[in-house]
Order: sequence, then C-alpha cells, then structure tokens
Amino acid sequence: MALARNRRRERGADYWPGFVDALSTLLIAIMFLLTVFVVAQFVLSREISGKDEVLNRLNNQIAELTQMLALEKGGKADLEDALANLQSSLDTSEKERSRLQSLLDAGSGSSAQAQAKIGELSGKLDEQQQVSARAMSQIDLLNQQIAALRAQIAAVEQALQASEAKDQSSQAKIADLGRRLNVALAQKVQELNRYRSDFFGRLREILSDRQNIRIVGDRFVFQSEVLFPSGGADMNPAGQDEMAKLALALIDLAKEIPPDINWVLRVDGHTDNVQLSGNGRYPDNWSLSAARAVSVVKFLISKGVPADRLAAAGFGEFQPIAPGDTLEARAQNRRIELKLTER
Repeated sequence: MALARNRRRERGADYWPGFVDALSTLLIAIMFLLTVFVVAQFVLSREISGKDEVLNRLNNQIAELTQMLALEKGGKADLEDALANLQSSLDTSEKERSRLQSLLDAGSGSSAQAQAKIGELSGKLDEQQQVSARAMSQIDLLNQQIAALRAQIAAVEQALQASEAKDQSSQAKIADLGRRLNVALAQKVQELNRYRSDFFGRLREILSDRQNIRIVGDRFVFQSEVLFPSGGADMNPAGQDEMAKLALALIDLAKEIPPDINWVLRVDGHTDNVQLSGNGRYPDNWSLSAARAVSVVKFLISKGVPADRLAAAGFGEFQPIAPGDTLEARAQNRRIELKLTER
C-alpha cells in the first residue's frame, strides 16, 4: 500500500477527477440531445401524420370539385346547344314574319289569314324568347358556379403547396437533428473507448510486476497449475497468494473509479482437451472450468472485492489459445482469464 501511494505521488497531479467530471458533463449533454431528438421526432411525426390526413382530404375535395366542374361544363354545353337551336328558330321565325309582312304590305287578298299567321308566329316567337332568356340566366348561373369552383380549386392548390413546403422544412429539420445526434454519439463512443483504454492501462501498470500473470490484450491470464491442483477446483496456497495480490490491486483501483462507472471483472475458466474420467468430483471439463472460475470469484469476494463487480464463466476446452495436441499446447490452454468489461 505504501509503495502504491509513493508511486502515485511520483506521478504528480491526479487528473482523474477532472476527467470524470468532463465525462459526466458529456453524458448529461448526450442524454439531453437524445431527449430533444425523441421529443422532436414525436412532435414532427404527429405533425406530418396530421398533414397527410389534411392532404388526403384536400385531394378528395379536388377530385369532387373536378367532377362537379365536368358536370357543370357538360350542362353548360347542352344549354349552349339549346340556345343555338332557339336562336336558329328565332331567326327562322323572324324571316317568316318578314315574308308575311311583305305579303301583307303587297295587298294580298289573304290578309286575315296572314294576320292570323303573324299572330301565331309572334306567340311562338315570344315563347322562344322566354325560353332563350331562361337559358341565358341558367348559363350566367353556371358561369358563376364555375368561377366559384375555380376559386376553390386555386385555394386548395395553394394550401397543398404550402403544406408540401412545410413538410419539406420539417424533413430538413429532422435530417439536421439526426446528423447532430450522430456526431454527438460518435464523440461519446470515442470518449468511452479512450476511458476504457486508460482503465485497462492503469490495471496493467499495477499488475506488471506480478509473476505468473500474462497480459494478453485486455486479459490477465493465470495458468491453472499455479492456482489449482490437477483435476481440482480448490485453490492451493500459491494460487491464493497470487489472487490476494490481485484483490489488493483491484480494491485500490476501485477506490479511484467513480461509482457511476459500471465495470465488471469477468473470470473465465478454461481446460485442455483431455476428458475427465467421470469418476471424480467433476463429470466433464465444463463443470471443472466453471467450478474453478467460481472458486476464484469467491476468493476475491472474501478479500474485499465487491461481489457486484465480479462474474464467473466456464468454457471447458472449447476456446483454446494454443493449437495442437502437444503437452505445451495443453498447458497453455489450461488457464484462468480475468477480463475487465463494461456492464
């Protein structure tokens, strides 16, 4: 313990609290951005869904107005045809009246008959003029209705264009928010990877002078012969000494780690490919590797390492690190691995 304190004094100022504060601030900022993004997604999705419903209603109204306009145009065309026919009949009547009047003026002997004919034609002419007036009034009404329909269609098209422009603006906002969130998440991943590297480096520094410990990447490897007797899972005195040193190092390191950092030391048991006889305490290599991992975990707990920071796993002979079936390869595969992970 005194040696560890002297080493910390030699290293100078402790930047760890400032690093943790910066990381905590970054986590709070990321959580805030995530919350804003989720709320924005919800609000924008609600707004877009409402716009889609309004757009569908507007499209339906346009279809109905278009159909009504087509019908009104057809009615107008029929009335125009009828008006043309009436106008033609009126012209014919006028010609006939003129002819009869000329005959009357010429002193025809059948003036009475001509007068009767003129009166009949005048009555028909009046009827045709009334029908023509009614047709003209209907045409004016149709023109007014067509103008109103065109105004409604223009208003609907304008509202549709405004809705499409607003929808494009909303999509742009969502894309920009997603981009900023991705950048923030990428920065967060970089910070976590940097912290994990520092975490492993500190533990390597503490355990670098320990014999019978090999450091392979982010794992600390003990050969099973150092800790356990052949075929057994009860730790021998030499193994207990090694694990006691590791427990002290973990306890010292845990004091410097903030409680909100969820780290776990996973203890993995491995065996060689030689099958057990089945007459002993453990029926197969699975059971033996798991029992050895549990034995290490329980010993570390007994030395003060928090139980919620430990996990045990047995892999049997199915994850060898040395290929082949030689004595040397089997010896390397019989091992206990300690690996720091994030929970």
